[in-house]
Amino acid sequence: MFQSFEVTSRPEQGPPRLAALRSEIKAEGLDGFLVPRADAHQGEYVAPHDERLQWLTGFTGSAGFCAALIGAAGVFIDGRYRTQVKTQIADVYTPVAWPEVSLADWLRGQLPRGGIVGFDPWLHAAAQIEQLNGALEGSGIEMRRCDNLVDRIWEDQPPPPVKIAKVHPLEFAGESHIDKAARLGQSLRDSGAAAAVITLPDSVCWLLNIRGADIARNPVVHGFAVLHGSGRINLFVNPAKIEHLTSHFGSTVTVHPPEALLTYLQTVAGPVRLDKATVPVAIADVIGDRVVWGDDPCALPKACKNAAEVAGSAAAHLRDGAALVELLAWLDQQPPGTVTEMQVVSRLEAFRRRDNALQDISFETIAGTGPNGAIMHYRVTEDSDSVLEDGHLLVLDSGGQYLDGTTDITRTVAIGAVLPEATQAFTRVLLGMIAMSRLRWPQGLAGRDIEAVGRQPLWMAGQDFDHGLGHGVGAYLSVHEGPQRLSKVSSVPLMPGMILSNEPGYYREGAFGIRLENLLVVRPAPNLDGGDDHRPMLHWETLSFAPIDTRLIDLALFDDISRGWLNAYHKQVAEKIGPRLSQEAKLWLDAATAPI
Repeated sequence: MFQSFEVTSRPEQGPPRLAALRSEIKAEGLDGFLVPRADAHQGEYVAPHDERLQWLTGFTGSAGFCAALIGAAGVFIDGRYRTQVKTQIADVYTPVAWPEVSLADWLRGQLPRGGIVGFDPWLHAAAQIEQLNGALEGSGIEMRRCDNLVDRIWEDQPPPPVKIAKVHPLEFAGESHIDKAARLGQSLRDSGAAAAVITLPDSVCWLLNIRGADIARNPVVHGFAVLHGSGRINLFVNPAKIEHLTSHFGSTVTVHPPEALLTYLQTVAGPVRLDKATVPVAIADVIGDRVVWGDDPCALPKACKNAAEVAGSAAAHLRDGAALVELLAWLDQQPPGTVTEMQVVSRLEAFRRRDNALQDISFETIAGTGPNGAIMHYRVTEDSDSVLEDGHLLVLDSGGQYLDGTTDITRTVAIGAVLPEATQAFTRVLLGMIAMSRLRWPQGLAGRDIEAVGRQPLWMAGQDFDHGLGHGVGAYLSVHEGPQRLSKVSSVPLMPGMILSNEPGYYREGAFGIRLENLLVVRPAPNLDGGDDHRPMLHWETLSFAPIDTRLIDLALFDDISRGWLNAYHKQVAEKIGPRLSQEAKLWLDAATAPI
């Protein structure tokens, strides 16, 4: 299987490891050290070599950091992980609600007379340290660059990944890497920059039309790229990963070992664009006064999928939807109390594996029943595996990495008879999902401008959820992709070709969780009779197709417009997915998509 169920978090290991780290902190003459969940490439996902936060604290979430001081150690987590962190860290660590409590404010409280806090300049973006220094001004607290102190004490630290890269075919990429480099190089020249340093693994892979396996669930290659205004690219990567790709790269790309990056950057003449949000401090230090701050030149072009990328994603979603329906049909035949979360995960992966285009799952499948469903990023293990009991809700969030696209879909399923309070919350979540799916909006709006549409039904009942409404998704790349988001903090305008998730939810700790998710692509909206012809509008096209559990709908809360949308959607599910199913699953789907 792609997914395993071993226990990766041992809270009892935290205290001795923190004690060892504090010894190193004292030896360096410091008062503390920051341990982020990050690597030198500043992507969201990290390889086992870079899982320093998990190794030190036991916390396995995909975002967060630890501020380890001599007298206190805070583990900073956002709303997605407030429940999860309680079971994963020992009491020598204190969970800190972040970003409600900023690191600067916490440090001021812990070090009232000032102090020196060390950080690894490869593991922190320039914007992070700049913002932190600004917030600490006048506090007497100094942030100091230093060697990584966790690496000193991590005796069995895994080596950096060295997985073989492969070409991403033009039929799926839709544009050659030579044309991409020329187009983006021209944009650099137009902006007055001579070159740009690209650190994000998915940006490097998108630019070069390659894919890799340096991070589980994400088909990326660890490396750095320098894109020049001429369209020439210098690639800094372990040669063992890409030595067979010489003919693909051609004369456009020159390959160097990664340790040559900083020396090479000293030779680049002219202004160099760096993305302050993603470039490590170590690289910014070398560029110095030649820096021109700007966005990663690959970020927006990568987000706006071309026709081939959208077509590939749509095709992958149809095959993936069929696998999910096979699982849902099987699950509905199992009596409550006879199936466990691990069995659900294993069987769903087995259905997905029937597709030869599947390369991996796109993240660890979330299959949380009952109280486990309230843990937003729950990962079932041999220790936590629970039985799907009568009255439970099952949150099933999963996806696949296919050669032609990346999928991510969530359904919440009734196990037996469910309490009315759960069906009412489910209905509000569904109403929010439908409202966003139906939305038209003026071109130029960002995720923060429309995100509330998916929350409004919950808000009207005094309810909400602590994650964004949606994230960007790559084209056989990272399942979480920026810069586009449906989030209260996203100021990036939504543009045609962007693929985002639409996933409202509701979570009652200790009781149940609910989440529904489809992927949508932004399209130009046709003009409407009586509309403003001069005002360009956008709308969504749905990519994900699988039935929504109508047994969980409280019809007293459901309006006619939402009913019409759901019936039309289910008609599409039956038409698009039905022919791809086994006979038994097809019969189940016909019943599951019957009009309500």
